[in-house]
Amino acid sequence: MTERLTLATALLRAALDATSEAVVLCAVDHEILMVNNAAQALAPDLTPGTSAAASPIAALARAVSEGDQTFAAEHDGRQIRGDRRDLGDEHYGWYLQDVTPLEQERARTAFLAEAGRRLASSLNHRRALRTTAELAVSHLADAAVVVLPAVRRRSAWVRLVAGATIDEGSLRDRALGEVPGLIEALGGFPPIPSRWLDAGQAPEWLLPAGFGPIGALLVTPLPGNAEPAGALILARRGDRASFTDEDEMLARIFAARAGAAVAAALLYRDQVDTAAVLQADLLPPELYQPDGVELIGSYQAARDAMRIGGDFYDVFKPTPRSADTVIALGDVCGKGPEAAVLTGKVRQTLRALRLVEVPPPDMLGVLNQALLESGRQHRFVTLVVGSVIRADHGRVLLTLASGGHPPPLVLRNDGTVEEVPTSGTLIGVVPQTVVHPATVELEPGELCLLYSDGLTEARGGPSGNEQYGEQRLREALSSCRDMPGDATVERVRQLVSDWVRGGMRDDIAMLAVRAPTRTRLSLRGGGAPNASPFAIDARRNDKRSRQRA
Repeated sequence: MTERLTLATALLRAALDATSEAVVLCAVDHEILMVNNAAQALAPDLTPGTSAAASPIAALARAVSEGDQTFAAEHDGRQIRGDRRDLGDEHYGWYLQDVTPLEQERARTAFLAEAGRRLASSLNHRRALRTTAELAVSHLADAAVVVLPAVRRRSAWVRLVAGATIDEGSLRDRALGEVPGLIEALGGFPPIPSRWLDAGQAPEWLLPAGFGPIGALLVTPLPGNAEPAGALILARRGDRASFTDEDEMLARIFAARAGAAVAAALLYRDQVDTAAVLQADLLPPELYQPDGVELIGSYQAARDAMRIGGDFYDVFKPTPRSADTVIALGDVCGKGPEAAVLTGKVRQTLRALRLVEVPPPDMLGVLNQALLESGRQHRFVTLVVGSVIRADHGRVLLTLASGGHPPPLVLRNDGTVEEVPTSGTLIGVVPQTVVHPATVELEPGELCLLYSDGLTEARGGPSGNEQYGEQRLREALSSCRDMPGDATVERVRQLVSDWVRGGMRDDIAMLAVRAPTRTRLSLRGGGAPNASPFAIDARRNDKRSRQRA
């Protein structure tokens, strides 16, 4: 009988050792009776003859004491999960599983998900570089340096050491060769395995003096859009530090995502810079102010983010053979960048015609021909052009010509609002233009307003869809009697904005021509705060005349 029990025990032992599953056999009093080879390799501290309730694996001991059927614990750098199974009335077993690879994979997945989220949250190039360094230090290494390709023989870099703040700087391209594998990484070559890089060859300037000796170095390219976006240098401190194959693979996957984000941010920055250069030439100009005339402009694009659109105004200075100032305000069919491009072409055409001293009414005919011959279909312009000249006694004379544009309005000193009787055909629609110019005389203090139809067609009001309309515009203009020109334009703009109340609107352009008053500027011995340059000059001339007398 004893021999049979001994044989049965030996067979049981052999059977448990043959399985790859870790098994700890216990009696009902929790004494550990047998630990198979797989369990011994996973948890060497478990030994037969001891109590599972006093196991060095604290989670196991707690599960035994509290009668739990499962436990999870970290032991000797491993993640262990245990399940209890009853084996008859007098025995039970703990079946252990090493879930370290699974937990590591979960951690890697979580890290890559976080990296994707943070890197995609901004198109700011500098922020993308700093985020790359922060993510690398939090999950991959003790220090990270992002190096960009050389521009004009210098490479910018961003560096972060765990527990410190981010540093930024640049270095000459000849210094790149001092870091093992960096030249190759910036060239887009596959990364050199960490075990082939001698960390002791890293230059002293790579990391701060307080970092200590570099135990392991890994240099990985940051793949970009058709060309490398830079390189990522990872360093771990300590004599026993190293990068495993899994670490290097994770670093390459992360570098691919970071490189794509850095390249996208760089492309966006280049596009923004290019758009800013182009947009600067399309924005409304700083108005030339002729003697004896006030010119006030206002422009509001349909999309505030664009700042440019299809409406425009411009002012052209007198030429050696023409003393008048030429003004223009127009509306190109459409909205957004495409309309803005055509607006730029129209403005340049008008400027060229002014240089060769084409009269404003004839400008409309030449521009009409140019648009018809451009080959662009369904593109037309409405336009008002005119000449402004200072007359005697502070008056201002305007000769205006319209090409299908809403007629300008004149605010008289008594508060009445008149329509300038000028009309004409659309520009860019029919071969022959018909233009009926009109001349307007402004007394001191009177104002002529040129505007685009985005002002009168702005929708809002109580119903939210009612047009502002010409009648409301006339009433708004009439309420600006005796107001300075800039205040008049600002009041009209504000009234329309209040009418729209943040809703959708078209581009709105306004250009006001005002004959300044003299008397308003000579009150209280210093002039009014909003004195026009012309009136101030007149006052100074009067003072000089009295001094001569």
